[in-house]
Amino acid sequence: MSARLVEAAWRQYICRACGLIYDEKEGDPDSGLQAGTRYEDIPDDWSCPLCGVTKADFELYIAVSIPPTIGVKLPSASGTRGQAGIVIVGAGCAGWQMASALRDLDSQVPITIVTGCSGDVYDKPLLSVAIAKKLPLERLVKETASEAAERLNVRLLIQTHAVSVSANASALRTTRGTLSYQNLVLAHGATQRQLPELPEELCWRINDLQAYGAFRKRIEAQAKKESQQIAIVGAGLVGCELANDLALAGHNVCLLDINARPLQGVISDLESADLLHAWENLPLQYVGSVQISSVHLVDGKRRIQTHDGQIFDVDHVISATGLTTPSQLARTAGLTWNNGIAVDPLTLRTNISNIHALGDCISIDGDAYRFIEPINRQARIIAAHLTGNKADAYLSRRPVVRVKTSSRSFTI
Repeated sequence: MSARLVEAAWRQYICRACGLIYDEKEGDPDSGLQAGTRYEDIPDDWSCPLCGVTKADFELYIAVSIPPTIGVKLPSASGTRGQAGIVIVGAGCAGWQMASALRDLDSQVPITIVTGCSGDVYDKPLLSVAIAKKLPLERLVKETASEAAERLNVRLLIQTHAVSVSANASALRTTRGTLSYQNLVLAHGATQRQLPELPEELCWRINDLQAYGAFRKRIEAQAKKESQQIAIVGAGLVGCELANDLALAGHNVCLLDINARPLQGVISDLESADLLHAWENLPLQYVGSVQISSVHLVDGKRRIQTHDGQIFDVDHVISATGLTTPSQLARTAGLTWNNGIAVDPLTLRTNISNIHALGDCISIDGDAYRFIEPINRQARIIAAHLTGNKADAYLSRRPVVRVKTSSRSFTI
């Protein structure tokens, strides 16, 4: 078989849990799979390097794209300022996947990304397991924002907040001026739920790389002087994964939750017991059936008080009490709201024809599925609609989820 035919035969497989793509041509050298390793030759006990699910949770991935026009110079991103092209709000996983899917189908449409953060590209699931994987902060960035913007030829406005949408005028008002658009895609994600008993100035909310980086730098600097005591409020997926990761690093962790057991409603009583047993040799204490009444600063410590009178004095408090979708843009645009931005279940279009949405900020029939896996599929379908290509109907499904508590992990 010729080298050209061999190369054409390489296949890709996508993780149904987190969306990571395994490329047979590239392999996964970090986990022992050399370049050229076929999917069928991967050992059955191999796991996704990003989220930890098994080989059986991957499926064949076929990218549908139209090559850019050959010989035509792409327009300069800086030259799109006066052109009403496609504006994407958000530069997380959904925003960059959206830009990439659009570029696969159209090499020349002007694209602008507006984001309130630095815009660097990273794998969000790694934030709750990075310490156990011994990943330094600098290795969490897969591609800087400027590199991604140049590769995809998009105009990128970082540290820029979207303020309001004028749907009638097809205009987005931002903290750096107003942008006209032909099509608007909302990919701004969800934010940590704000609870009055967990004041923002005393509690960490780790929902992006910037917040995680600030927290990790602080605890690593202070840990050089003395052991850190960390309380995590909320024993859901993120809370349990962070607790596991920080305890493995040697920090004293107290995990508090209103439920009697960790991951209640997600795993069984027996599995929760297995998890608590796996944590017995770690500096990790689970305190269930408690409700936080207040957090105050006392003698340099964060003092947590519960409704039943318990007191916990710690160095850091992490709020992991779930996510909520910001409603400001949807409200100003007049978008239908139903536990998130309501989109058509087949096209992901909102009630306004030239506004689509994807990722954590959307809801389908009132359900918000805040998982990584659907985002790639959502971006490809929206991109096809916006570029005039044939689009498949979107199929909403609950993906496989791997609870990445390495002491005792679960697939649900």
